[in-house]
Amino acid sequence: MKLCVACGMPMEGDGDFPLGDRSKDYCVHCARPDGSMQSYEEKAQSLAAFVARSQGLDPGQARKAAEAMMGRLPAWKAAR
Repeated sequence: MKLCVACGMPMEGDGDFPLGDRSKDYCVHCARPDGSMQSYEEKAQSLAAFVARSQGLDPGQARKAAEAMMGRLPAWKAAR
């Protein structure tokens, strides 16, 4: 099992990988429709929205939480 380098999600089945491509190191949720990986800003926005919805945080708090989570992941270590 692989872990997504951009969000940490476990990737097991073909549906977890962009376009079913198991050679990718990032998951379907971190990919654009063409299968390429989202930018830092794209991922930060979508993750912040998810955190706000799932944890009930206001947008500013959710963004800070998203950036903190992303800072620990391989894809974003050098970002920002």
